[in-house]
Amino acid sequence: MYPNLYYAFKDLFGIELGFLKMFQSFGVFVALSFILASVCFSIELKRKENEGLLKPDTIQVLTGQKPGMMDYFFSILIGFIIGFKIVFIILNFPVFLENTQKAILSLEGNLIGGLLFGFVSGLLKYRDALKVNASVPVMENKIVHPYEHVGSMTTIAAISGLIGAKIFHNLENWGDFVKDPVDALLSFSGLTMYGGLIFGSISVVYYAHKNKIAVKPLIDACAPGLMLAYGVGRIGCQVAGDGDWGIDNLSPKPGWLGFMPDWFWAYSYPHNVLNEHLKNPVFPTPLYESIICISLFFLLWALRKKIKVPAVLFSLYLLLNGIERLFIEQIRINTKYEIYGLGITQAEIISSALIVTGVAGIWWFNKQRKVV
Repeated sequence: MYPNLYYAFKDLFGIELGFLKMFQSFGVFVALSFILASVCFSIELKRKENEGLLKPDTIQVLTGQKPGMMDYFFSILIGFIIGFKIVFIILNFPVFLENTQKAILSLEGNLIGGLLFGFVSGLLKYRDALKVNASVPVMENKIVHPYEHVGSMTTIAAISGLIGAKIFHNLENWGDFVKDPVDALLSFSGLTMYGGLIFGSISVVYYAHKNKIAVKPLIDACAPGLMLAYGVGRIGCQVAGDGDWGIDNLSPKPGWLGFMPDWFWAYSYPHNVLNEHLKNPVFPTPLYESIICISLFFLLWALRKKIKVPAVLFSLYLLLNGIERLFIEQIRINTKYEIYGLGITQAEIISSALIVTGVAGIWWFNKQRKVV
């Protein structure tokens, strides 16, 4: 296992680069998943605009306005925070490499660095103000295409998704949260995919509605990228060994898997990021999910031009996502709720709801199209 890129480079290439300790393996793959999803999203939005399913919007932009007091305030504040942390990290680099997460999220910093960066940031804002020659601000019309919102929507999805993932994880592991709520909230580990999906989706749909972007073509455009992002993110879980593994697997490897290495069937996750020693090998469920979801991405990508009814592709994504997760939960370790005497996981509840929603969506949107 490679908790961060330092160990990966050391093992794979025999190179020891201390600064790579700051790049957590899981975080790197999560970032990559967002990048790949946004690229697919942008491609699809451009295609749907060319087909006339999405239209650009005209907005009014105020130009020639000099920054006000609040502009200066936030510019100085952001500069202060950046300097506060950067100078502290430079002066305490070994500590930063040892525990990057704690160094970034703690309240420790360098006051002089913060004041210096804040002053420079305010000075740069003042310099920009001197460049504004217009005596009176002017309202100008600007055409904004749907794909130009991808950066904002990706950022919104990332932030709200992280919040949702944390909330759902802590609800699922309430005992651990009560023991150490600060660590539970600030830790980069402990993220529930469905919490991120639900919060991220709601936030993006709200943003689209607010910016007059048709929701049905929008959610279809993001469906393949969401599946790809999940598959790539699970690679990070596998590489780092973040605890999202399966149940104990002491069964011999089936003959039909004879061409695969033993760790494909049962794995003990040595040197995992949690520093947890597994007594028995387990099913490497993140690896399975990566293979399945990346394969499903190619399926959705192939079908995206063939499915003509708006919102059906996204409904199919919900259906496939729900089926995949429901099956993988049968061999995955997770917290179970006792409901009417049955042990059921949070993911099983949500995935079942996604399956029902997906089937209902495919039926409903096709029915509506026929009625029209």
